[in-house]
Amino acid sequence: MVPQEKRDRLAAILRECESVAIGYSGGVDSVFLARVAVEVLGAGRVLAVTGKSDSVASWMEDTAREVARDFGIPWLEVETREMDDPRYAANPNNRCYFCKSELWGRLASVARERGMKTVLDGSNADDVGDHRPGAVAAAENAVRSPLLEAGLTKDEIRAWSHELGLPTWDQPAAPCLASRLPYGIAVTPRRLKQVETAELALRALGFRDFRVRHHGDVARLEVHPSEIGRVPGHRREIDAAVREAGFRRVLVDLQGYRRGALNEGLAASQLVQLGSFA
Repeated sequence: MVPQEKRDRLAAILRECESVAIGYSGGVDSVFLARVAVEVLGAGRVLAVTGKSDSVASWMEDTAREVARDFGIPWLEVETREMDDPRYAANPNNRCYFCKSELWGRLASVARERGMKTVLDGSNADDVGDHRPGAVAAAENAVRSPLLEAGLTKDEIRAWSHELGLPTWDQPAAPCLASRLPYGIAVTPRRLKQVETAELALRALGFRDFRVRHHGDVARLEVHPSEIGRVPGHRREIDAAVREAGFRRVLVDLQGYRRGALNEGLAASQLVQLGSFA
């Protein structure tokens, strides 16, 4: 259950904002925020804005569009051009700063054009203390984080989303495709497409919580521990699909999917080549 005081606090924060443009990725947090904002402020004072770029998975874009349609959330898609910024493309460990600077700058312009007073993001209480360069860009652009301000955790947001009937309530985390590339490997449309193609194939096989990490010719597959036992049974399909995406080898990380793996290198003791499964 979500404490009533947090529910009341979120509503009060949204009313303070008066009218809002929300960075709306199609993920759990931003979908929830947009849905509650419409309930509190009315659809005429809410605009959910999705940034369209090569770094956003197509299925996330589809989710954003479909939920907005089904729940009466005013929605706009704008093109973002972070790929044109060489600082972003170089993929430093503060890459997200340059991406979010582009996104929030565009949303600020949209908000001014549409007469929306406040730009919002979906950061929540569990995000505090994580490595989040994008939060710096948000602060520089006066972006507010109502879920964080209300003290709502991810589990509480999922529970409340379930109450509201949102299909995203149990959706796994889905950061941008660039997060599959280790820092220092240049972000290019081709590499992002390779990752997306491989991940779409795994989604089609029924896997939910996983990542395909890009290491040049090698794809490192991280699957959540609860699902990793299914991998051997789909060995041939996974191997064929990931190779078809443009990788030469597929490795399975036996530690499974976990947050923070972006900062890890290829550790041979933790990897097994997919073709070695019996």
